[in-house]
Amino acid sequence: MASTLMPRSKPVLVYLVTEDWYFLSHRLPMARAALRAGYDVHVATNVVDGRADIESHGFTLHALNWTRGSARPGDVLRILGEIRALYKKLKPDIVHHVGVQPAVIGALASVGLPIVKLHAMAGLGFAFTSKTTRAKAAGLAVRLLMRGLLNRPRNAVLVQNPDDRAAVTALGIAPERIFLIPGSGVDTESLTPMPEPSGQMTVGYVGRLLADKGVRSLVEAHAILRGRGRDIRFVLAGEPDPANPASIPDSEIAAWKQIAGLELLGHIDDIRPVWAMSHIAVLPSRREGLPKSLLEAAACGRPIVATDVPGCREIARPDINALLVPADDAAALAAAIDRLASDAGLRKRFGAAGRMMVEEEFSERHIGREIVALYAALLDRTAKPV
Repeated sequence: MASTLMPRSKPVLVYLVTEDWYFLSHRLPMARAALRAGYDVHVATNVVDGRADIESHGFTLHALNWTRGSARPGDVLRILGEIRALYKKLKPDIVHHVGVQPAVIGALASVGLPIVKLHAMAGLGFAFTSKTTRAKAAGLAVRLLMRGLLNRPRNAVLVQNPDDRAAVTALGIAPERIFLIPGSGVDTESLTPMPEPSGQMTVGYVGRLLADKGVRSLVEAHAILRGRGRDIRFVLAGEPDPANPASIPDSEIAAWKQIAGLELLGHIDDIRPVWAMSHIAVLPSRREGLPKSLLEAAACGRPIVATDVPGCREIARPDINALLVPADDAAALAAAIDRLASDAGLRKRFGAAGRMMVEEEFSERHIGREIVALYAALLDRTAKPV
C-alpha cells in the first residue's frame, strides 16, 4: 500500500524482496530491529497473501508486479521501471536488496539516484550452485553485472558466511564493500528447547523441495535405512518452488507420498510442531547462506545432520552440535542419521550445544544490533561514498 510522503523525520529504509513470504520468513527480524531503531521501514515485493502480516508490524507495503526467476526482457524492463519509479517517489536513504536478483535489478534501477544500497547475498542462488548449462550461462551474466554495478559508489554487499564473502570477493567486488552478518536472527523466546519426543525415531526436514536442498539424497537415505531394517520416520515440511529451476517435479513428489515412513507435510507456518515431533534435524543442501531451518532446529535443542558446505557449517559444527557429510552422498547421510538415532546421549549433548550457540551468536536481538549498526555506518559514509 503506497503512502503519501510526509516531511521526513526518520531515515527511510526500503527492503526489496521478490516475494512477500520470503520477507516474512527470512528478513522480518532485521526489519523489526530497524523499526525499533527509528527507521521508517518500507517493503517492496510481489504480494500474494502477506499484506496483512507485513503491515501489522508497522511497515509500509508496496506491491510490485514481479515475476521471480523470469529473464524475459519484457518482465525485466517492467520491474526495473516499477522499482525506479518507487525509489524516485520515496527517496529512500538506504535500500536493502535481498537476494541476487533484487541486488542486480535494484542496483540497475537505482543508477544515478542518491541512495545507499546494501545488497544481501543469501546463499548465491541457482545460478551459482547448479551445474546445468542454463545455470552456467546465467551465472556468467550475473557475475559480470555484479562486478560492474556493486563496485559503484554508495554500494555495499552483505553476506552470511565466510565462504560467500570469499566468493563475492572472487567476483571482483572490493573487499572493503563486503560485510558479514550471520543470518537474520532467531527468536529465542518463541523457539525454546523442547523435550525429545517419545515413540518412533523421527528425522525432520524443513525447507523448499529443491534438488539443490538435497531432498533427493534425503529420500534415498530413507530407502537405505529402511533396507537395513531401520524403522526411522522422515518428515518433510515444505513445498516445491516452480519459479526455481531446481524444484522437484510434482510427479516425483506424488511418488514419494506413497513411500512408507516418508511423510510430506506441505507448507508449515509454525515450525515448532515439526521440531517437537523430530529427534534429529537434517539439511543435505549443496550450498546455503545461513540456513534458517537449522538455526531454528538448534534453538529448539535438536541435534543436526547436514552437509559440509558453505552456510551449513556455520551453524552445524562437527562433533559439537552436528554430524557433517558430503553433499549428494546418500550413503553417508544415512550413516550419520543412523549414528545419531542410535545414541541418545550424543543427541542430548548436540542439542544443548546448538541451543547455546544460537543464544550466543544468532539471536534476533544480537543480529538486530549488528544490522542496525551497519545501516548507520553506511549512512554515515554517504558524504564519502562507499
